[in-house]
Amino acid sequence: MKIGMVGAGKMGGNMAQRWQRGGAEVTIFDHSAEALRSLVALGGIRTVSSLASLVESTPAPRLIWLMLPTGKPTEQTIDELLALLAPGDLIVDGANAHYRDSQAHAKRLGEGGIDFVDAGVSGGIWGLENGYGLMLGGDSVAIDRVMPFARILAPSPDKGIVHCGPAGAGHFAKMVHNGIEYGIMQAYAEGFGLLAARPELELPLAEIAEAWCHGTVIRSWLLELTANVLKDGESLNSISATVEDSGEGRWTAQEAIDLGIPTPVITAALISRFSSQEGGDFANRLLAMLRNAFGGHAIPGSDLTEPPDTDP
Repeated sequence: MKIGMVGAGKMGGNMAQRWQRGGAEVTIFDHSAEALRSLVALGGIRTVSSLASLVESTPAPRLIWLMLPTGKPTEQTIDELLALLAPGDLIVDGANAHYRDSQAHAKRLGEGGIDFVDAGVSGGIWGLENGYGLMLGGDSVAIDRVMPFARILAPSPDKGIVHCGPAGAGHFAKMVHNGIEYGIMQAYAEGFGLLAARPELELPLAEIAEAWCHGTVIRSWLLELTANVLKDGESLNSISATVEDSGEGRWTAQEAIDLGIPTPVITAALISRFSSQEGGDFANRLLAMLRNAFGGHAIPGSDLTEPPDTDP
């Protein structure tokens, strides 16, 4: 139960802590010395100052888990690891990545005898305490090697983990998951925007959201977060109504176009985020706060980078 990790950001750092709490020995590298110092201060997690040291510190056959931004940071790291790893080692990409990139990585690494698993990871900044949902792609032998670590990350050892198929399948499932997330959040934001449009009715929005969390057909964790966000009306009214998108919604909509599969709700939710850059309203401010609440995403034009103190 020894694992090497690259990437000590919000998700990566929390995942490393959950592994450590679950009995795994974690060694982590990040280009940010500040991020590494924060993990050292928590205790129990070993940090190193280079990829070469990470590989040397991880016993063979090695399991190296990446939590890096898609594109150049991931590509460069895989290039460097190719020169450091040996046949029989395994790389897991647990960050958000395009499934076609993951398929290419699996092919390229496989030519050098290195296994690859793509892991779609959901749970946001709450995963440390509540566990993560994991969508895994790769061959069964590689998945078996990853599974002990996946069980520590999951909400429980037998729930929240699915082997989706061959390489690329995990990130494809996570892409669609995030597209669905766009649609659900958009529906909540529009609905509460409609409620807020009748101030003369003096509707208690936070109380309505809280009540809907129990027994109704639209209850969900995102609705619980909506209720918590609405309790802080001052913060909601003070932020920009610009809603960023992290890319997965675009990939989902583009894939639907390529396949000729109608996804009007997901696509409309994505377009709504684009249109939020033209001006603000209640629904877009609520969407921005929801992204902060579940994922710690920064809000444009605001100093608010940490989510409200809530317990979902």
